Amino acid sequence: MGTTRVKRGSTSFFCVALLLGSQVTAGQGLAAPLPAPGLWMGQGPTGMQPSDQRFIVMMIPHHEGAIAMAELALTRSKRPEIRALAERIRSSQAAENAQMRSWYRQWFGTDVPRWTGGGRGMGPGRGMGMGPGWGMGGGMPGMTTSLDALRTATDFDRAFIEQMIPHHRMGVMMASHAQWNTQRRELRDLQTEMVQVQSEEIAQMEQWYRQWYGSASRAPAAV
Repeated sequence: MGTTRVKRGSTSFFCVALLLGSQVTAGQGLAAPLPAPGLWMGQGPTGMQPSDQRFIVMMIPHHEGAIAMAELALTRSKRPEIRALAERIRSSQAAENAQMRSWYRQWFGTDVPRWTGGGRGMGPGRGMGMGPGWGMGGGMPGMTTSLDALRTATDFDRAFIEQMIPHHRMGVMMASHAQWNTQRRELRDLQTEMVQVQSEEIAQMEQWYRQWYGSASRAPAAV
């Protein structure tokens, strides 16, 4: 691996590197130690490009987490602004998941396997749809609360923003770093769109939070 990419790294990069480097197989969890950096970065001697494959395997359940939050907002939010944002998130990320699943079947000849990245087995519904073992708080940086907590929040809109901002930040981080190694232009274009759209949504939520609650959001950073 060339030194240029290493120098471009950062703390957040290495967090994503560890996540994207985890071995994923259909119907299994972590099946092996992290591969050599050159392999997960798509620079292995055999010419394999597992980075695209692993990005899709991870991003789909991450999107499912946002969709679960958005669907809850459509029934619980008191503000039309939040409900409109939730509908956009649900619609756009569901479409992106459908596109990534189609590409995965086309490129890798099989359906997308479930992401079971370790952690404490919080599972769907309790862990924001991150997949078994990868709930919010189950191991992924920035994921510190659960869908159950959001369901029971006294001030739903405030809790929604405080949870969706770090969730989006993680999505932006995953997509932006994955672009360094993506070999397929269509996937890189989608990653670029994810970064742009979710960054704009973060800025909008931060503005609402200051307007409605008179302070900056207490949402934790993604790392």
